Formats: sequence, C-alpha cells, structure tokens
Amino acid sequence: MHKTNKEDVFKVVWRACDTFRGVIDPAQYKDYVLTMLFIKYVSDVWRDKMEAYLEKYKGDKERAEWAMQRERFIVPKHSRFDDLYENRGEANIGELINQALEGLEEANPGKLSGEDGSGVFRNIDFNSSNLGDTKDKNTRLKNLLIDFSDEKLDLRPSRLAGQDVIGDAYEFLISLFASDAGKKAGEFYTPGEVSTLIAKLTRSQPGARICDPTCGSGSLLVKAGQEVGSDNFSLYGQEANGSTWALAVMNMFLHG
Repeated sequence: MHKTNKEDVFKVVWRACDTFRGVIDPAQYKDYVLTMLFIKYVSDVWRDKMEAYLEKYKGDKERAEWAMQRERFIVPKHSRFDDLYENRGEANIGELINQALEGLEEANPGKLSGEDGSGVFRNIDFNSSNLGDTKDKNTRLKNLLIDFSDEKLDLRPSRLAGQDVIGDAYEFLISLFASDAGKKAGEFYTPGEVSTLIAKLTRSQPGARICDPTCGSGSLLVKAGQEVGSDNFSLYGQEANGSTWALAVMNMFLHG
C-alpha cells in the first residue's frame, strides 16, 4: 500500500496553485491553498480516528461518534473536506467554505482563536471579490476542491510515510510561496537556514518557554522546538498580520 510522502503533498498542492496564478498575488493565494490543506488534514485525521473507533466498538457508530466528541480537536460535519467537496458545485461555495472555517473555530475555542476571542481565519475570505466575479470565483473554488480530492493526497496519519510528512511539506510550500512573493515574503517567512542557526544559538533546554514576538508563519518557533530534543517545552508567538497569524497557527497544528 502506497504511503503519502512529502513529494505527493507538494505535487498536489502546487498544482492547485494554478487555479489562482495570474489572478491574485502569490502572497495572497497562499492563504487559500494552505488553509485548504489544513482543512483536508484535520478532516483526514478525524476520519482516521473515526475508523479506529468503529473497529474498536465493532461497527457501533453511535458509540464511535460519542467517543469522537471527546477528542481534543473537533471537526464538525459541515467543516469536513468531504462535505465541502460534495457541495463543490453550489453557487455559494465560497460562503460554505467560510462557514466551515467558522465551524472549526467555534468547535475548538481557545485553539483557533486569539486572546480577544477573534477567530484565526477571520482575515481569510473564500467569498472575496479578489477571486473574481461570482462565476469565476465559483469555478476556481470548485477546481481547488477537485485538486485536493486527489487520492494521492491521503493525509490520514495511518497513511503517511512518516510523522513529519505533513509538517515538512507545509514548511517547504511556505518557502516556495516566499520565493514567488519576492519582497513581500519578509512579512511571513524566515529562511530555513536563518531559522536553524538562531534555533541552535538559543540552546533551549527541556522545560524552556520560547517566544518569537514577530513570529510570521512560525517557522522559527518550529525549528526552536525541534532543537530542544524533547517534548517538554512551550512555544509563544505574536503576529500583527491576521492572515500570517493563521499560517502560524496552522503550522503548529500540522507539526503536531
């Protein structure tokens, strides 16, 4: 059985970018593409856990669904990728994706919101006129969902080639978006070599609390955490740009 690797993720996601190239700036369309990757990932994780509970409870769907509601991260039905894919031809698909993101925020208070209670996805609008008129926007979003439905993009943990596949792929994609964005990349990305150097220089030990007051997409925080050498550490970040803050939060989730 084929296991999804970083190259599989990259190929599917980079192809999905063709939907937006020439329409909006890479510094903007990265938000739509990476957010859809996040939706696909949390949906596939939810699906994997549901399948495990169904096996545990010998097909008892009611018991499995009850157990799922006790999970640390909840994915409501209307927020799941498969539900959005089924509705890909709807005239209000942009609004449906926005509602899916709002559903994730409401189901996971504290995890997908700021200290003021504002949702992490508040600055990412899939119903925006930036995506073109209604007809063109709907076509682009439909194509985006079709691209992410590729069977090679199976992000269930049990189908991944390694624990770091999705997180590494996300970081790699951010670096490519940064390359396309040119000068604007400084708003959301610190080159990997710089992040690694700074992380090594800090020499953080187990139990460390690590803060980046201008965290961008969170790449430096991820590197700093990896340098600790254990799971006993805390990461803190601040970011003024709302959509970049969303990238950072998603980055933390995708790195587990």
